[in-house]
Order: sequence, then structure tokens, then C-alpha cells
Amino acid sequence: MDIQEELQASVEYLQARGVGDVDVAIVLGTGLGGLVKEIEAEHEWNYSQIPHIPVATVEFHFGKLIYGVLAGKRVIAWQGRFHYYEGYTMEQVVKPVRISKMLGAKALLISNAAGSLNPNMAKGSLMCLEDHINLFPDSPLRGPNLDALGTRFPDMCQPYSSGLSASLFDVARELDIPLYTGVYAGVPGPQLETRAEYRYLRTIGADAVGMSTVPEVIAAVHMGLPCAAVSVITDECNPENLAPFDLDEVVEVAKAAEPKLTRLFKEWMGRLVA
Repeated sequence: MDIQEELQASVEYLQARGVGDVDVAIVLGTGLGGLVKEIEAEHEWNYSQIPHIPVATVEFHFGKLIYGVLAGKRVIAWQGRFHYYEGYTMEQVVKPVRISKMLGAKALLISNAAGSLNPNMAKGSLMCLEDHINLFPDSPLRGPNLDALGTRFPDMCQPYSSGLSASLFDVARELDIPLYTGVYAGVPGPQLETRAEYRYLRTIGADAVGMSTVPEVIAAVHMGLPCAAVSVITDECNPENLAPFDLDEVVEVAKAAEPKLTRLFKEWMGRLVA
């Protein structure tokens, strides 16, 4: 079975079990699964129940798919993502995005946890991605093009929808939630960066660094799915004053920032034109 057939089988499984119209797809990252509590869930599945979907192996990623209503919109929320560093292929990493689009999603909203390279962004800050730098050694589009999904050479001059991002900023201002904008560097991981690597990332123009999102956005652009993404800044990557990485602290910072991110996403969702 090729990748196109696998995707179709996953879609048909979900449609046969009650997934109908989808307005927005949501991918929730590290410590940011609380938004699902706001969804009026109609159906839920563990990833292991869905044909051809990998199982999330990171302990703080739940591995659950929720279909329901949020702020009046039909949503499909992926609570936990797949990472390249877990050993998955790029095709597996982006399956949630491709399945969401094939189910009819009209927009994609992504969250992630990231380290700050910008001294103005402290732990707990939110950053809306305006662009990214792809430092992964592989692409989800490598290999024969899936013509049914998109063009061979998708244009990446504006990977993040200016309209969706602008509306996020409008909502943030009204809710008095500080929201930065910046460039996200996507790296393969799972090791953290050295001091020299942090200096390099700063030099090439990155404001934050993380181990996800970029492949998902590439897949979304390929399929013509408008997307917006917000990073929760969970640690500060100052090469001149670098503290050892503390995963427990990262998860705690993400959880502490979760309420304002949930308010932002929920209010934003209510304003989208379905």
C-alpha cells in the first residue's frame, strides 16, 4: 500500500465513524493539550485505533484525535504530534496535516514549544511565526510527488497565512495578551544545541528554535491549506549565559502559558469565517 492509499484509508475510517465537515485542524504541541477541554467533543480516538497512524512516543504527547465543536466551528484536534527525532519518516510526521486537509479542513492552527534566541522574549512568552528556517535533513515532499495533493514545486514565499496571523494579533490585542512575531528555526533534535549552534541560529536570523512544525507547514503549503502557528517560549537559549536543559521546567512553563494560549485560540476560532 502506497502513501496515498494509506492516507485515504485513514480518512475513510474517520468518515465512517462520524467525522463530517471540518473547518479548522489543530496540532497541539508540548504541554499544550488543554485546549481540547474547550472542545465539545463528538468523537475521540487514540492514534493506535486509526489505520496507518503512528503512535506518539514522547511521554508528554497524548496521542489522541478529537473531533467536535470549538467556538462554533467544526474542528479536528491532534493532541500530540510526531517528530522526526522519534525515528518516523517525514511522510509519517505530516500525516495528520494531510489527513486534515483531505477531510476538508479550511485552515490549520499549530502550536509548539520553542527556545528563545531573542533576548526580548522571555520564558512564558508567545510568538506568532512569521517565517521559518528549515534545518531538517529531509523534506516531506521528497520522492515522487503526490499529484492529487499538490504541485511538485510549492512556493514558500509566504508559508504562514498573513490573514490568519493578522487576526491572531487582533485578538491578542483585545485580550491584552502579549504576542511577539518572529522566525522559527526547525532542527531535527533530539539533542539540544551547543553554544556555538545557538550563536549560529541567531546569526542566520532565528528568533526561536524547536524540533517540529516546519515539516507540517511544508505539507500544508503543498496542499494549499492556509496555516498559522504560535510558539510558547519555554526556555531561553542565551549562549553567553546558558543553563542546563530541564525538561520538567519546559513542560511546567508550557502548562503555565496554556491558559492564555487557550483563550487566544478559542477567541480567534470564533471569528473565523467557516
